[in-house]
Amino acid sequence: MRLIRRHGGNRRWTGSWPCFAATGAAVAAAAATSARAVDADGDWYRSLRKPLWEPPPRAFGAVWTPLYATIAYAGGRALDTASHRRERGLLAASLAVNLTLNAGWSRLFFGLRSTRAGLLGTVLLDVSNVELIRRVARTDRTAAAALLPYAAWSAFATALNASIVRQN
Repeated sequence: MRLIRRHGGNRRWTGSWPCFAATGAAVAAAAATSARAVDADGDWYRSLRKPLWEPPPRAFGAVWTPLYATIAYAGGRALDTASHRRERGLLAASLAVNLTLNAGWSRLFFGLRSTRAGLLGTVLLDVSNVELIRRVARTDRTAAAALLPYAAWSAFATALNASIVRQN
């Protein structure tokens, strides 16, 4: 089913719930996996030298919550809009890789207590974000635009992680 249908010459969004349910579940799993690994109050993280421009810990939850909702929306919309099975499969694979990298950063940085492994994870996530947005844009430009804040925040996280690597 196509997400955007023509009605009297006008384009109107008419989403289908299975795509949104699937992406919502995948995003929720990634968010939960990531949240379990983060220990921003632990001795190791507190002992790291961090830049003055690091946001307060509560800002991360305030930012990630709407970003995860937007990822689920954009992913569901793009999957629902995709007109061919192959296109849907490539979109789903791109989203799965992206969410795996997203959740993996917490394990690399906090789980392994490795700022360098975390930096590698964020760089890979940034590359994955570009690929995901590029692939989604082929199907639905609105969904691709909805992913831009996620890519921007991930790039900020990469800069923060790189600064922590340099200072430690």
